[in-house]
Amino acid sequence: MKSTPTAPKRGFVTEHAPSEDDLYKCVQCGFCLNACPTYLETGLEAESPRGRLTLMKAVNEGRVEMTPTVTRHWDLCLQCRACEVACPSGVPYGRIMMATRAEMKSRVKRPLRERFAREIGFNRLLPKPKLMRTFGKLTRFYQRSGARDLTKKIGVMKALPDRYGYLDESLPPMGEDFFVADGRVLKPKGPIKARIAVLGGCVMSMMHSETMESTIRVLVHNGFGVHLPAGQGCCGSLNMYAGERATAREMAANNTSALLSMNPDAIVSSSAGCGSTMKEYGELLDGDEKAEELASKTRDVHELLAEYGWDAPTGRINAKVVFQDPCHLLSTQHVSDPPRNLLRSIPGVELVDMAEPTVCCGSAGTYSISQRDMSMRLGNRKASNIIASGASYMATGNPGCALQLTNALERAKADVGVRYVVDLLDEAYRVGGDYE
Repeated sequence: MKSTPTAPKRGFVTEHAPSEDDLYKCVQCGFCLNACPTYLETGLEAESPRGRLTLMKAVNEGRVEMTPTVTRHWDLCLQCRACEVACPSGVPYGRIMMATRAEMKSRVKRPLRERFAREIGFNRLLPKPKLMRTFGKLTRFYQRSGARDLTKKIGVMKALPDRYGYLDESLPPMGEDFFVADGRVLKPKGPIKARIAVLGGCVMSMMHSETMESTIRVLVHNGFGVHLPAGQGCCGSLNMYAGERATAREMAANNTSALLSMNPDAIVSSSAGCGSTMKEYGELLDGDEKAEELASKTRDVHELLAEYGWDAPTGRINAKVVFQDPCHLLSTQHVSDPPRNLLRSIPGVELVDMAEPTVCCGSAGTYSISQRDMSMRLGNRKASNIIASGASYMATGNPGCALQLTNALERAKADVGVRYVVDLLDEAYRVGGDYE
């Protein structure tokens, strides 16, 4: 009697598994290869979107097990999503990779120290704004009290495994003050174009609080009624991309409630990564009506100013400026012209181009810690292109990119300042006496 062949066991088994409709859209054309930073650096098929999808399908069909050898190729993905722009078949690679990482969270047993770090960072600190600020204050004290210099001087970090030195180097510099969304309402002197809720965020509010203040001044000057709803917190981006989906959903639900509480015309982010994530809240929360509303109202700050119009500043900034496209502004939100047009409106600014503008800088949230070698390679690659542009300033719209490229330019000993577009716009308004 002939035995009936059994269907291969499906390798993705949790509720987070990528859908087969998404997974099998790839036609293996290879257009994604030259858009992928890790493929450009390694030349390895397994480090391309096509190669990673092939591994996912092999796991899904039961031909390959989800071993560390397989998952390390998925871990090396930056999730920059440049491949989505290049793909003629519309493969939703970002959604597939986020689902795969969520599946890995349930299936892959990581080293104890990594599990501990993920639990503390993703599930204890990031969801709790007050605890995050306490951590930020302790970090600021460590950085500014001399304790950090002392540990280097006496060789503490050299005596420890390399990973601790990497963590120390990866600590973002904390600002003098922290930006807190505390319920404030700021109104322009003239007619109000729109009532907007502003996301304070977490890393942005602690690392670049002065940029948040610049953002508020620029928005109020340009006719927006600015609300800073209390109760909001981290957008959940870092969690979502790391596969910590349950906590990301809680953070998204919290922000949806807080940011929609004053029924804004728009919700604004100064961080490309945060704005990108909030625009996907509807998908993250399974089509929840309020989450879909928040997603539809979310605007990047450059996008908002372009949509409603802005006053060109009168103050001059005589400098060559190159704009660095954050991946989650360009590839995910598809915002490219607005930040460049804002820069062109500043008298004295000469906007220049760089080579490989769409190649990721290697920041990618916690990637600079978890995949340090590749992150540094990509940071150095981007820094070389910035230096070659001849710019005296690199402008950006994302805190991770700002930190990554500040470090890369310092390693290259380059005299290039790193600024946000809104910082330069704010400076031009102040220099010109445009603020009343």
